Amino acid sequence: MSDAPKKKFRLIDAIMTVICVVFVAEAASPVAAIGNSQYFWWIFLLIAFLLPYGLISSELGTTYEGDGGLYDWVSKAFGKKWGGRVSWYYWINFPLWMASLALMFPEVINLLTGGQLGFFPSLIIELTFVWIIVFISFFSVCDSTWILNGAAVIKILIAVILGCLGIYGAVTHGVANEYTLASLIPSFNLNSLSYISVILFNCLGFEVVCTFADDMENPKKQIPQAIIAGGIVIALIYIFMAFGIGVAIPADQISTSTGLVASVQLLTGSTRGIIVTVVAIGFLLTLFGNMVSWSLGVNNVAAYSAENGDMPAVFKIRSKKNDMPIGAAIMNGLVASTVLIIAPLIPNQDLFWCFFALNLVMFLLSYIPVFPAFLKLRQIDPDTERPFRVPGSNGFLRVLAFVPMTLIIIALIFTAVPLSFDPDTLAGVLPITIGAVVFLILGELIVNRKRNK
Repeated sequence: MSDAPKKKFRLIDAIMTVICVVFVAEAASPVAAIGNSQYFWWIFLLIAFLLPYGLISSELGTTYEGDGGLYDWVSKAFGKKWGGRVSWYYWINFPLWMASLALMFPEVINLLTGGQLGFFPSLIIELTFVWIIVFISFFSVCDSTWILNGAAVIKILIAVILGCLGIYGAVTHGVANEYTLASLIPSFNLNSLSYISVILFNCLGFEVVCTFADDMENPKKQIPQAIIAGGIVIALIYIFMAFGIGVAIPADQISTSTGLVASVQLLTGSTRGIIVTVVAIGFLLTLFGNMVSWSLGVNNVAAYSAENGDMPAVFKIRSKKNDMPIGAAIMNGLVASTVLIIAPLIPNQDLFWCFFALNLVMFLLSYIPVFPAFLKLRQIDPDTERPFRVPGSNGFLRVLAFVPMTLIIIALIFTAVPLSFDPDTLAGVLPITIGAVVFLILGELIVNRKRNK
């Protein structure tokens, strides 16, 4: 066995990983579809959601270090059954997300070339994307830092390019969405409010960095520092990027899958120019970065949960060479591939949004117990050293936990529950509702079977 020292995450690696994990470029288009009121929602949710969530995850992540992440936090607070539910929701979102991103590849290629790939060429491209991610997931996070750092840099560059093009376009040609006081105030339109969950999704993911604690030089300091620094940078990037898309395309015409690339085309006046091509290729590369960064955290949580008897045994299969959770990685590929193969049978014209929204629903569900778990652990485990401790009275901490939890529940209702019954709404929302119910039932069957053994 080699005696070479194990590579460690530096602070800059942790910050770049936060940016790579939390900032997802593909979510910019659905948010921009909200319209000019997106700026209100960004500012409101950064204060009401991101700030309390960042503080809470910093305390939990530095107090309870290890691979379990939010599974550990919820299990310690409410028992293994709730921990099993959380690990299931947290895991199943990932292959659904992977499938939604895979669908973007042929769509972006079609947009650039002006052609139309057929079903089988598109499927081959989508499945190739999925299994490349699975293969990369077989290796340690430190072996993939160049991917994480590279993806974070590309995301920042895309955001800067898009934002600068937006400023140029606004000055020279005006804006596609007129800026008035009325347009900046939330209209509570049901169609646009379904995308509010994307903003919450864009604010989540800090706990993934906590699962890398064993690879850090000083996790008790690096985790809070990375969350604070990364959160500030991410907030600025999102707002700047949203401005660029909003300048280029009217809100009701933004494609949830290709809106980012289409906005660059409109702002440059070219469908295949060098800037458009560079942004499109960079955008596709960032999708790999998203999946790699999340797979390393999600797979560890799934494997850890399986080793504790709360997920199926296949998830605890690890590589004998580097101890990576290859069972979870392979299951990601199998589920995502199955979803892509049956996708044409789903009655939803926007398949990207259908799968992305379903991923959002399962993902957000996994976070609901985290906030009460934070309060519960303060009560039942007061003597454990907390290297980072959220300041404030008990009343303040209850508000700090209650507000983001309530926002998640409201976002889930707008995303997964049909709030009107016209044919277009039902066609768009019902597949998401049905999918969520199916995965909830599967989760209950798994949790109850494992706990009854």
